[in-house]
Amino acid sequence: MAWRDWIRTVEIEPSLYAADFSRLGEQVEVLLRAGTRVFHFDVGDGHFVEPVTIGPVVLQSISPLVHEMGGILDCHLMVDNPTRHFPQIAAAGGDSVTFHYEVVDDVPATIAAAREHGLQVGVAFNPESEPEDVAAVAGDADLVLCMSIHPGYSGQEFMPEALDRIARLRDALPDDVHVQVDGGIDNETVVSAYEAGATLLVAGSAIFGREDLPRAYRRLVQALA
Repeated sequence: MAWRDWIRTVEIEPSLYAADFSRLGEQVEVLLRAGTRVFHFDVGDGHFVEPVTIGPVVLQSISPLVHEMGGILDCHLMVDNPTRHFPQIAAAGGDSVTFHYEVVDDVPATIAAAREHGLQVGVAFNPESEPEDVAAVAGDADLVLCMSIHPGYSGQEFMPEALDRIARLRDALPDDVHVQVDGGIDNETVVSAYEAGATLLVAGSAIFGREDLPRAYRRLVQALA
């Protein structure tokens, strides 16, 4: 299975970083029943980004439930040395892994290293990096993630200048490489990001910050209808 099998034209990805960890399994199941297919799983190492977030132990605890109900775990590594984490992510049930352009010397080699573990692969880049520079070396990836905030903390506002970077990225990439956007996605910005060229839209607070998770997820889906 690959991203071409997972994406239904466009996917809203609930970001588990924003979940209530005392009820993580329950919230995951509720969203799967509401129609979620792809979950975004953020790993922060306390170096590349300030916070230390969730990791393979949590991933392993939810991956059986997610896979049993037909879901996918899309793992975003906000870490300094992503390659060393690929085996753990694969063993814990991750389906796709995304590393940052800013932390590796050889993007194509890092993509190949992830594929050796049976993972789909993404390349992420921060607001300071140029979309064309990333696209020039990320053509072998399955997706490229354009950060619309500075990575590290959930709940930040969408950076308006990200729309231009999304559009430039879409123009610079091969048609079969998906554009993903992460940061500040809500009922308004989800439409702008999609119109700029993104087909994978990560939403944290816009879903998990609401009492009714299924309704919050469906509102984002309906905004794109």
